[in-house]
Amino acid sequence: MGDVTDLKNKGNAALQKNNIKEAISLYSQAIGIDSKNHVLYSNRSAAYAKQKKYVEALEDAEKVIQLKPEWPKGYSRKGSALEFLNRFEEAKLAYEEGLKYDSDNEQLKQGIKQCNQHLTGPAGSQPINPFSNLDELKRKLKLHPKTSKYFEDPSYEQMLQELNEQPTLLASKLNDPRLQNTLSVLIGVDLDMSGANGDEPMESEEAPPAPKSETPPPSKEKPSHEQESLEEKGLGNAAYKKKDFESALAHYDKASKLDPTNMAFLTNKAAVYFEQNELEKCREVCHKAIEVGREHRAGYALIAKAFARIGNSYMREKNYASAKQFFDKSLAEQRTKDVLAKAQQCEKAMAEAERLAYINPELSLEEKKKGNDFYNAGKYPEALKCYNEAIKRSPDNATLYSNRAACYMKLLEFRLALKDCDECVQKDPNFIKGHIRKGGALEAMKEFSRAVDAYQKALEVDPNNSEATDGCRRCLHNDYQNRNNPEEVQKRAMSDPEVGRIMRDPAMKMILDQIQRDPKALQEHLKNPEVARNIQKLLDVGILSVR
Repeated sequence: MGDVTDLKNKGNAALQKNNIKEAISLYSQAIGIDSKNHVLYSNRSAAYAKQKKYVEALEDAEKVIQLKPEWPKGYSRKGSALEFLNRFEEAKLAYEEGLKYDSDNEQLKQGIKQCNQHLTGPAGSQPINPFSNLDELKRKLKLHPKTSKYFEDPSYEQMLQELNEQPTLLASKLNDPRLQNTLSVLIGVDLDMSGANGDEPMESEEAPPAPKSETPPPSKEKPSHEQESLEEKGLGNAAYKKKDFESALAHYDKASKLDPTNMAFLTNKAAVYFEQNELEKCREVCHKAIEVGREHRAGYALIAKAFARIGNSYMREKNYASAKQFFDKSLAEQRTKDVLAKAQQCEKAMAEAERLAYINPELSLEEKKKGNDFYNAGKYPEALKCYNEAIKRSPDNATLYSNRAACYMKLLEFRLALKDCDECVQKDPNFIKGHIRKGGALEAMKEFSRAVDAYQKALEVDPNNSEATDGCRRCLHNDYQNRNNPEEVQKRAMSDPEVGRIMRDPAMKMILDQIQRDPKALQEHLKNPEVARNIQKLLDVGILSVR
């Protein structure tokens, strides 16, 4: 481990000096020695982000979370990488997940605020940004005759860069004719208002008035082969809806022969193969569709649809890693909530599969024994590490949570101990030691009334348990003493954030004033479940008393 620490320290020093390549190399060497060290992946993620390799930074951040899911820094790294990739909805979710483990983490809270500035779409969603994939966008614009000449002016590329970083600037730049033509190329819609749709031309000082004409302009008709191909597509769609898949395939093939430049015929054909569960054929046709679309400058939405269909085919086979890869490619072309949800679903499925594959009760038992040895020797941090590993190897074993709770108690981490006790008794309600340790944790937190409840649960399992009986007696005595000590009541109440929330609530203030004037009103207010919970909390801490 000495080599790992040395490499990590050298990597940190290189990163501080901005020698990013050297830092990444050193962290990678350290990971080669200790691939389970979450800190190394976290540091390398930061280095990749500095190098603007945000995909690699994201991959390392996800590895951190996989290795140490309760460590908030992993979620901070993931959120930051997603922000750089302009995936603000996912970044916000990552930051929020991190707050579950550290609700006071300012870095995570600041990350959410930054994401909210970009989530200005309906219901707080991320507006679609046609300038998100800058490299692909430039490639497409340079190939198109409408926009290729603009690259001779450096200010044009600067404008694209600004819109990539701040899509909210789009509205302020719409008067630039270059931007109008750019949007026409990107979204596949002619934004020239003087086209064949019959609208009046945009007002412009430079544009001369359109000459009057007695006869209407000739309508622009599609070439005959394109028209025939669309008719075949329509017949194919009708057959598809009737589940006459063979006829649908025949019509889509005819459409493709008539117009081989239209990728939509191929994606429709792939949809038929998907319904027939011919998933390999579905993928082959989608890849071909993407090639055709790239060659003939198809819109981002069509390319995204083809990638998503490949992802769907892998998802049906439960190949979540490949599915996630193609959903990400689809999202790079066009962000849609449906594909985003599927990508997140794949992430969860992959994490769950990895978690299940890690389960091994025999190895869990070995780690438990090591943890017990460390605990008995008074080496509580080492014991905690062993219990963590044991729980990962056997997550449904209630005893392990009880043991880890005892370890947290020794480390004075009473809230974490309480959380483990709750998990323990949820998995095995008859595990008496879990109830007793829960009572002990609450007693240490001076929540004596709740501690009494925990000890009484233990007595329901074993009425003769002396430890639970002594705990009950002790807590009842302390609770009585505290209730008759105004200073202690005030001190405990001020340190409880829930009490502070209740006392600041204007509605609760009115209710408490009314109860003080008319005690009979209490019964009426207790019919409201939320008010009843608040009053019970105030009774528990001794602020209220009922005589």
